[in-house]
Amino acid sequence: MDSNLIYLSILVIAIISVIWIMWTAIIGAGFQPTSMRRVKKMLETANIGPGDVLYDLGSGDGRIVIEAVKGYDARSVGIEADPLRVLWSRTLLFLLGIQNKSKIKWGNFFNESLVEATAVTLFLGNNANQKLRNKLVKELKHGTPVVSYVWKFKGWIPIEVYEKDEIYLYIIGISNP
Repeated sequence: MDSNLIYLSILVIAIISVIWIMWTAIIGAGFQPTSMRRVKKMLETANIGPGDVLYDLGSGDGRIVIEAVKGYDARSVGIEADPLRVLWSRTLLFLLGIQNKSKIKWGNFFNESLVEATAVTLFLGNNANQKLRNKLVKELKHGTPVVSYVWKFKGWIPIEVYEKDEIYLYIIGISNP
């Protein structure tokens, strides 16, 4: 094989890899897994339990969706833009036998309805959180908990703050003016 072709192949693979990693950051947030300790803290903060329908926006590898079902007996829906993470998450749901209580949607959460949610979790970026505020207020019922990891909602007043864990609880109709 020609050395120029090898270098070109390596360059193309590197460019594709960078685009794959960065494009989810452009539309919401890049993939950075949340520790299981914080996942459990987020679900406890949202007071998740049987009868709840948790929506995890930017669900990544599905760990919050899975824990909501396995640890809290809730139904859960993840929305993820990255097709490889969607495939991975859906495979995990199948292997764990919880696909009847959970699902992963492939798409942009700005284009998905959230009206079924009784709680929402997210670990996005500052810009995504700010753009999401109106959608949350419009589609979620009064009293719905929204738990954000790391990033706050500007102009909203958190009901609970766990500074050490960077977890913020907002309640629709109470936290937003």
